[in-house]
Amino acid sequence: MTASTSTLYHPKIAHFMETYGIVLIVLVMMAILAVIKPDVFLSAENLTNILKQNASLALLALGMLVVIVTGGIDLSVGSTMALAMVCIAMASRVGVPWPICLLIGPVVGLAVGWANGIGLTWLKLPHPFIMTLGTLNIGRGLTYLLTGGAPVSGLQPELRYLGVSYWGLGIFNPPAGLPVSLVVVAISAVLLWLFLNRTSTGRHIYAIGGNPHAARVSGVNVDRVLTAVYMICGFFAGLAGLLLVGRTGSGFPNAGIGIELDAIAAVIIGGASFFGGRGTVLGVLAGVLIMGLLRNGLNINNVSAFWQMILIGFVIIIAVYIDVVRRKAAIRT
Repeated sequence: MTASTSTLYHPKIAHFMETYGIVLIVLVMMAILAVIKPDVFLSAENLTNILKQNASLALLALGMLVVIVTGGIDLSVGSTMALAMVCIAMASRVGVPWPICLLIGPVVGLAVGWANGIGLTWLKLPHPFIMTLGTLNIGRGLTYLLTGGAPVSGLQPELRYLGVSYWGLGIFNPPAGLPVSLVVVAISAVLLWLFLNRTSTGRHIYAIGGNPHAARVSGVNVDRVLTAVYMICGFFAGLAGLLLVGRTGSGFPNAGIGIELDAIAAVIIGGASFFGGRGTVLGVLAGVLIMGLLRNGLNINNVSAFWQMILIGFVIIIAVYIDVVRRKAAIRT
């Protein structure tokens, strides 16, 4: 091995790239877009829109991280988010006090997550793909049954605060500060990081993803932890619905169709492993930003939405391929 090669693979450099490499990618993408379209990309309105438009996706991805770390997957987050939106809007329209309406989204998410966890552990299904695919369809069907396929309007103004307001400003004032939705994402990310890295349950989640049999033998109640994991994912989906219903002002029964794939992509792009046992909160947030910057960059350069789907598909494939290569390298060492 040459001197330059040994320097490249120095443990400290390798650890730095492993931890912060995804953040460097975000910075490089921002620098490129700033050079290509400085007037458009660097405008306060555009940068704020990127953050607001991806706030709900960030919450979904944070919940998905916990599931993927265990080696699982949750396909129901998009329909759970839509169901939460519809329930919030319907409750608001019939006059339920807004503080109670604020709780409806997370409670709906917890209920769906509990159903996923119990179904997976009690029914002993071979893979969470099956259970969450079922709840994806059940949740989406419920949104259409409850609404007749039409959006539910009549949202109380207080419920719009989280979705459209800015820190310290009135609901409909021009952007002159941090979007409140971004503050919600930041607080959620910090709390999730503390949970995963500073609690025994968080360590058990990583242990299950690394080797579920070894975790069970060592005394971890795998079924209980998995149920909690899917409830956490559902909670974040309900919280995402609360942000989105505030942003749109209505409960849309077809909201979030396909967004579960974006959430999964953001987690994998952020460095988590489909095989479980690996993933960070920082990586997930960076993955969401990469997808947001990619879409924004393509939009401001007038690239067709169809080409955007193709390019993002390639990015996902490359991210998973990198994960496979990284896993093989770890096995060899």
